[in-house]
Amino acid sequence: MGELPSIELLEDTHHFPGPYMFKVIGRVENGFAARVVAAVRDELQHAQDPPHRMMHAAGGRHVSVTLVPTVQTATQVLAVYRRVRNMAGLVLML
Repeated sequence: MGELPSIELLEDTHHFPGPYMFKVIGRVENGFAARVVAAVRDELQHAQDPPHRMMHAAGGRHVSVTLVPTVQTATQVLAVYRRVRNMAGLVLML
């Protein structure tokens, strides 16, 4: 995966605290979507899963997970990116 955005860029383009959208695409195997949701929940120390939706690609090999948790700081955004981008099965994270 490429470089992470800088804290300055995140703070210039988003209001914190507030919702932040993560899009994650990965292989369907090994419960990828559920692992992504759990990783974001755990990283942000939320008691419940963050708002999310899933869409399977035609052919069924990949799944897109869109999450919109409330984050407190740009540092939390970067922590989520770091945690998810090392997950097995990840294809792309936006």
